[in-house]
Amino acid sequence: MESWNLVIVGSGPAALRAAIAAADAGTTPLLLESSGIGAGTSGADLAGLAVSIDEVSSSGHRDDTISTGGETTDKVAAARVCGEAPSILAELERWGLVLRRREGGLPHTTQIAGHSMPRLTGCGDATGRNIVRILEEQAMKRGVIRRSDIQAMSLVMDGKQVRGLTAYDTNTGTVIGIQAKAVVLATNGYQGIWSSPSDGAGLGSALIASASLTLTGMDNNPTHPLTVRGTDLNITLDVLGSGGRVRKSSGEDVEPREVGDDDCVLDLRGLESDAKTWFSTTHTRIKDRTGLDMSRDVIPITTSIATTTGGAPVDEHGRVTFSKGKKWATGLYAAGRSANNGMHGEEILAGNLILDDLVGGAKAGNHAGTWAKGAPYGGSNLVEKSITKSSKRLESLKSGEGVSVGQASATLASVMSSCKNGSRDKSSLKAAADAIAEMKKKGIKVTDQSSVMNTEMCTALKLQGMIAIAEQITKS
Repeated sequence: MESWNLVIVGSGPAALRAAIAAADAGTTPLLLESSGIGAGTSGADLAGLAVSIDEVSSSGHRDDTISTGGETTDKVAAARVCGEAPSILAELERWGLVLRRREGGLPHTTQIAGHSMPRLTGCGDATGRNIVRILEEQAMKRGVIRRSDIQAMSLVMDGKQVRGLTAYDTNTGTVIGIQAKAVVLATNGYQGIWSSPSDGAGLGSALIASASLTLTGMDNNPTHPLTVRGTDLNITLDVLGSGGRVRKSSGEDVEPREVGDDDCVLDLRGLESDAKTWFSTTHTRIKDRTGLDMSRDVIPITTSIATTTGGAPVDEHGRVTFSKGKKWATGLYAAGRSANNGMHGEEILAGNLILDDLVGGAKAGNHAGTWAKGAPYGGSNLVEKSITKSSKRLESLKSGEGVSVGQASATLASVMSSCKNGSRDKSSLKAAADAIAEMKKKGIKVTDQSSVMNTEMCTALKLQGMIAIAEQITKS
């Protein structure tokens, strides 16, 4: 059994930023990634970074965030995160992020729906990928230890204190146990429960749910309006600030929020000439997936749940809380898509998602790194017991009882469609809850009996976690 002061689970901006902050606080963290190193750069950006570049304060950004999120928005969290945006952008620039710029040298900004003035900045359709690359460089400079193909299976809890975790080592097919003073969960969202595990399994949220802690914000499932119809390809909202237009097939311009399942299209034929280079990846991906040329053709679009904002309730330091925020689980932190600080509410203001990743990751990593230095180890016997329990879980998946991985994934997506957009219909929620209970009763079987690089086993473990998340959604 290994022992680490701090273990961070994840591979995207929140996880990497947490690792950097922890290292700066004097603790060398262990970063566990369920996929290969660099997987945190996969997927299309949903929007750039929202920053009050041309404003005397962040109050306008805060107000727009609250207006977009509605009554469920945590106003204090919104003010705190929006206020951090300028320093976050300055830090990224200092580390080498190359931004799209305007005449005079300042970062280029655009105004899209939800923002009262131009505030969205970044690197075109590569903002997320470039930020991850910059953060990876900074993590390497600090000697952060990264291990890939390690999928966390369970948190080891001693009451409400974390003592470590167990994980499935895909390279060997075995369960490993890691004793830790603190754990930061910073994985992707759980949007895959409406489609497939590959779109986002929400591992961090699943670990919280399986540890008998309550997730919050599960009734808010914001949608992305620029999903290419018939695919899972999401186009960044930044295109709407550079000449892109959302239209009905009749030619009438509409707001992104008006996109539904009918006849809306994205018209990028009028994209500004100086913007085309910044959205070249979008051009290529649309061409490869649909055969359409965005310089000549309109793109049929629909809405989809491309990300989620529910997760572990956290305070301003990223500590996972319970008892309505009055207490915190000792040594347990969450950031990014694994956390819910309440700032997003019912809808996400464009550019706030990756901002929250970076702010939340930095706060959680700094506090966890500082706290872990003076905390004692404990619970080694609990970690050993958890290894045995997790090993039995693997064996049960190989037992041949239950439905196939593919069938379980399809059934879950079908069941959860009734809870899309936070449906409050009691009969639909009751039906979904009953169906999920039946899925748990039947179980999941893995047909691949191999020990090494068993990707079917990885998917089965993700599905078990997604079912735990789905349970909490139906009860939210």
